[in-house]
Amino acid sequence: MTMNVKPSKQAVLSERVDAKRGTAVSVRELDVRYGSVQVLQDVSLNISPGEMLVLLGASGSGKTTLLMSLAGFTQPHSGEILFDDQTVTKTPAYKRDIGIIFQNYALFPHMDVASNIAYPLRLRRLDRATIEKKVLSALDTVRLKGFGERRVDQLSGGQRQRVAVARALVFSPRILLLDEPLSALDKNLREEMQFELRRIHNETGATTVSVTHDQREALTMADRIAVMEGGQIVQIDTPKALYQHPNSRFVAEFIGDSNIIKANARGNEIITPLGRFAASGVAHGGEGWMIVRPEKLRIKLTEPAGSANTFSATVEETVYQGESLMVKLGAGNHQINVRVAATDPAFNLDMRKGERIAVSVDPSDIVVVAQ
Repeated sequence: MTMNVKPSKQAVLSERVDAKRGTAVSVRELDVRYGSVQVLQDVSLNISPGEMLVLLGASGSGKTTLLMSLAGFTQPHSGEILFDDQTVTKTPAYKRDIGIIFQNYALFPHMDVASNIAYPLRLRRLDRATIEKKVLSALDTVRLKGFGERRVDQLSGGQRQRVAVARALVFSPRILLLDEPLSALDKNLREEMQFELRRIHNETGATTVSVTHDQREALTMADRIAVMEGGQIVQIDTPKALYQHPNSRFVAEFIGDSNIIKANARGNEIITPLGRFAASGVAHGGEGWMIVRPEKLRIKLTEPAGSANTFSATVEETVYQGESLMVKLGAGNHQINVRVAATDPAFNLDMRKGERIAVSVDPSDIVVVAQ
């Protein structure tokens, strides 16, 4: 399908893929079973119009099943799915007006780029002039202007991914669903495309739900992240809130690196094998776990151990990582990781294996969870 239409720049901009729109999504007490195996259990969530929600979890956590339920490819055993307060639980996938991008992009190798993007428009029997206008607009949105006549096998991995995005957006779907969209890309390209997908989302305003097992991808792309385990959502919040205030040991371990130490909270005093710590705003009292991110610990140059919120540890290993230094410490039976930024004076210390050092933590950087 060759296209030679060259509208003015103003016309292209005015026809961008439906900027600033979105559909509200509600999931209510959703259960999905495969035979006797319950894959989703009592899942409920609300997604705001234009929001990007990322479903994050390990294999078997239920995240893909939830996405496929939203798409209409999986029928729940019970519960309800609504788009803008309209029940779609039993609505077939082809009537839900959704765009979906699969892991392998599912492009047609015998078609050129423009024909791939135009395919959903031809299924909807739009006239040729409208199709050409929408395809050109979609190409512009994903920054592939001039690529319409290229064959798919002439494209890089990142370009193919952009074509898949353009095809999913070209018919202005109510919702965009992404199933591990970046898993086939190498590390550098995957990181680049995280920002690119975020840009496209911001530009189009489409309500977007993406599935990934990559925590960095989730933190980079999401307005909110829903962490899933065992067919349930165990915590849902903004990336910053999830990282700084995990509600369980599982979430703390799954999102980012953590030092996790058995603890007993008595008011704002935390008693641990490393010593006693003062913490601010402790939500959980009694037996639990103290969680401290490696970058929140500070290696003290002059302050001796025994000072408030300070403990002694032995250097086991230092690992240079460019912008930071990972220092692995032994403290009793615990291994403690400290990430030292290049701007920290401790970055240039000559810390040798077996050396005793003092480490401190601010009360506001301590989280205590029950499980």
